[in-house]
Amino acid sequence: MGKRDMERLNTRLSSYMSNIHETLQILDQTPTSSLQKLSWDDVIKIGEQLSKQATTAGMLFTGERTEVKALEENMEAYFNVLQGLLLHAYGSTVGAGPTLTSNVHASIKQAVDCSFMLWRECVSSYGSRNKELKLNVPQRVGTVWEACSALKKTPATNIVAIGRAMTQVAVSMKDVLREMKELEPSSSEPADGADDADDDDDDDDDDFGKDLSPEEMKIAILATQIVSEVVTVIKELIRSITTMVKKENFDETDAVESLEKLLKLCRDVGAQVDELGACLYPPQEHPAITLACEKMSNLTDEMGKILESLNGFTEAFSEGCKTLEKALEMIRLEISNSSVDDAVPQDSSELDVVAPMQNLAVQG
Repeated sequence: MGKRDMERLNTRLSSYMSNIHETLQILDQTPTSSLQKLSWDDVIKIGEQLSKQATTAGMLFTGERTEVKALEENMEAYFNVLQGLLLHAYGSTVGAGPTLTSNVHASIKQAVDCSFMLWRECVSSYGSRNKELKLNVPQRVGTVWEACSALKKTPATNIVAIGRAMTQVAVSMKDVLREMKELEPSSSEPADGADDADDDDDDDDDDFGKDLSPEEMKIAILATQIVSEVVTVIKELIRSITTMVKKENFDETDAVESLEKLLKLCRDVGAQVDELGACLYPPQEHPAITLACEKMSNLTDEMGKILESLNGFTEAFSEGCKTLEKALEMIRLEISNSSVDDAVPQDSSELDVVAPMQNLAVQG
């Protein structure tokens, strides 16, 4: 294959990729409500066509004697299908909230990125005698298959997208909960020998989170209970929404904004759970723990108000919030008592000094 043929293929490829980049800019714009909403099922079907086109491209570009014209025709067909995929995906986002739109964009961007990598590999490998280079093409075809297959797992509605996002928040909270349960009090056993002081720093890393004082351990146990209750609240929130959307009078279009607010509140609670977990390692940060707990209380209260406005408030959610509030109050009291204890002098000589000072009067 001559240099001129390679230039033709590269020029064609650059042109198609430029057009796709321009179309991608459209996806960043919110479609007007007057635009006809397209089905995500159609997007999936176009994705299947793209997979077939990728297979054909892989076979042609790894062949020994394929005419450049045939390659150009295949390239044109592929990018026409890819263009259609982008436009249909855009049409499917009519009435979509930020969460669903973000899911759609991520899936489509993955298909585009894999397509670009495939075609760069195809053009580079065409006519080459480098066997390793040719072996890269089937691998790139595989990534396109995976990207197109992932379209089937992409949420097709706002409800599904928001529900999955809330579930992910709960999963992240469970990770924090698992780490919190691994916190341990410091060992009361004496060191085995003087050589222990010369151990590697890795030993200190292994003991990180295992040297809490009895007082700190009390706080850690109470905090663990709080996070456990928060996970329950999020689960009940998801159940409440699931029950609500099954009602005959439920209108997803009217509810999207409120559901997005609930998701944001979930994520904000998740951020406070992370903060709470980080504050438990010694030395514990009691003011930060108290603040995180206060924010959690306010955030869950706001969740309840939004659920009520959607007529989705349930008794199970209410009970979950009440149990959480009790757990939050317990840690507040423990921290308050701990602060009082810390403020009381324990040394008798110190008490001797403090008592007379309390009786001093400020002279004018």
